[in-house]
Amino acid sequence: MQQSRKIHRRGMKRQAKKMQMTNAQKIKYRKFLDAIHINFKNEDLFIQAFTHSSYVNEHRIRPHDDNERLEFLGDAVLELAISQYLYKLFDHMSEGEMTKLRAAIVCEPSLAKIADELNFGDYVLLGKGEEMTGGRRRPALLADVFEAFIGALYLDLGMDAVYGFLKDYVYPKIHNGSFSHMMDFKSQLQELIQRENQGQVHYKIIEEKGPAHAREFVSEVTLDKQQLGIGTGKSKKEAEQMAAQKALEKLNSK
Repeated sequence: MQQSRKIHRRGMKRQAKKMQMTNAQKIKYRKFLDAIHINFKNEDLFIQAFTHSSYVNEHRIRPHDDNERLEFLGDAVLELAISQYLYKLFDHMSEGEMTKLRAAIVCEPSLAKIADELNFGDYVLLGKGEEMTGGRRRPALLADVFEAFIGALYLDLGMDAVYGFLKDYVYPKIHNGSFSHMMDFKSQLQELIQRENQGQVHYKIIEEKGPAHAREFVSEVTLDKQQLGIGTGKSKKEAEQMAAQKALEKLNSK
């Protein structure tokens, strides 16, 4: 009987435990959430969003205490929020164009870049193996953490908080053309013009403004000397893409 109790106790010790952190450890996450203006209610949700499965496996924590379920939820919430914003912002953009732009925004490289800009990698809980192989800066991992973060934000504070966060850190990037290089509006415009046998479009930089370290370019796209659109960007290529986007909106509204 005594032997069986010992075996039972050993088995209990081997069972996965609930993840626990000291108050001192949690302070790091509280300061981070305060810095990005998140008035959280349940900090544990956000800590879970930064918990990779390798950390859970290594520390024998309950499997569902990693961020994978939050990532699943965050992916859907993010797509809805971005879809709604694009629908309201580009009232002349077709369903196909909105789908392409949304895909450019929520794709792995874009989300990883935003997560990196917000220093998400500094807060990810990783197993030693994942840490040693550079997981903290791996794009796929950062993109997953970003989606899990959105999932935690939705569960803790609701959809309005998600909109508020995206308004601060993602929506401005849509406005300034940060995703235009993935959209290739120039090719779409040329295809439309060629389809209707209207000729060849031409791009011209009509203005350069701002200091050298924050230069802005203004591009004009024309067809037979008729202006189709004007766009602004941080590079000549980006300005041309934005001009092409404006031209597409104009032509598609006719």
